[in-house]
Amino acid sequence: MRFFATIFVALRALRRNKLRSILTALGIIIGVGAVIAMVSIGDGAQARIEDQIASLGQNIILVYAGSVNAGGARSGYGGAGTLTIGDADAMKAEVRDVIAVSPEIRGNSQVLANGLNWATRILGESEDYLAIRQWPLAEGGMFTDQDVRGNGKVCVIGRTIENNLFPDGDPVGKTIRLRNLPFKVVGVLAAKGFSLQGVDQDDMVLIPYTSAMKRFSRQSYLPYINVQAAAADRMPAAEEEIAELLRDRHHITQGREDDFTVRDQQEIADAANATNRAMTFLLGSVAGVSLLVGGIGIMNIMLVSVTERTREIGIRMAVGAHGSDIRLQFLIEAVVLSLMGGILGILLGVGLAQFLSQIEHMPTLISTVAIGAAFVFSGAVGIGFGYYPASKAAQLDPIEALRYE
Repeated sequence: MRFFATIFVALRALRRNKLRSILTALGIIIGVGAVIAMVSIGDGAQARIEDQIASLGQNIILVYAGSVNAGGARSGYGGAGTLTIGDADAMKAEVRDVIAVSPEIRGNSQVLANGLNWATRILGESEDYLAIRQWPLAEGGMFTDQDVRGNGKVCVIGRTIENNLFPDGDPVGKTIRLRNLPFKVVGVLAAKGFSLQGVDQDDMVLIPYTSAMKRFSRQSYLPYINVQAAAADRMPAAEEEIAELLRDRHHITQGREDDFTVRDQQEIADAANATNRAMTFLLGSVAGVSLLVGGIGIMNIMLVSVTERTREIGIRMAVGAHGSDIRLQFLIEAVVLSLMGGILGILLGVGLAQFLSQIEHMPTLISTVAIGAAFVFSGAVGIGFGYYPASKAAQLDPIEALRYE
């Protein structure tokens, strides 16, 4: 009964000073709300990054040709003629963890159709490209292996090309001209939108890589090769096998520098997520300062409350209350203030995250873990910052407290 009576006294004391209690909890409300909102923004941004990385395809390994050094100027990845069609065929045939391969030729061209034109990217790929990139078709189909082997003048276009060259729709079966060469449209890609780099993924035309090599680049080598591993956990082994295969085919002996580079998209995702985590930590730390300030505010008010209620404490002790009862009373007051602030702060943070998502179109993801952690932390703040005032109240001399005016 003594415990419940102490709780009742603590709550009654808070009710007597409603405005002060609310203002005291305001620091916790703002701190918790800011932390929830910042973590939600950070998690939302990370989820968007992961979704966009996933939209590029799963378990993808990127193989780049080496660079050219001409007069001290280095061309960068893909500049040297070190990868061949034979290399791509060998990867698919000999590397057991590889399930699909698409050599890639990149270029740009003005595209014409229906008296309209549009400058776009041209990608030379194999028939496996859409499977590697997990890119569905909205209309028509993909060009075939026979089209690739026969240097076929067929293409698959993105939604941006369809919208600008075929405003009336239904482009499948019609002809577009690339560098004055006619290509038959056999399919239209499903819309993907913009990439992490701000590039319109739908603004491109896919053609067989053999056609791109013969009719556009007029080169016999490949600058890039897209490879898909059988599973995520097999990617390191596949990368190592690809590297060993290329070293053997290119006669690269031990100690010599590779004339190719093998990378996977996880590196891209890790780099993007590392930056996002750093920003989330920074914003969360700044918001966390508000929690610290809120805790200091609770301690300050509780010390003031102890001073104001010194005589009341003396009377309670005189009628039989123990020091532990006084300590518990003031601890309950501090914890109730901080938990009340925590609950209101969670509501504020969730509301702010929803507002930013709906009005400002910012990606947000509300984490139940963050909400739970914020609630527990707010209670810990109440205990941590309320213990000293509570102990000070418990240590008052009853006689001196009764004499206090």
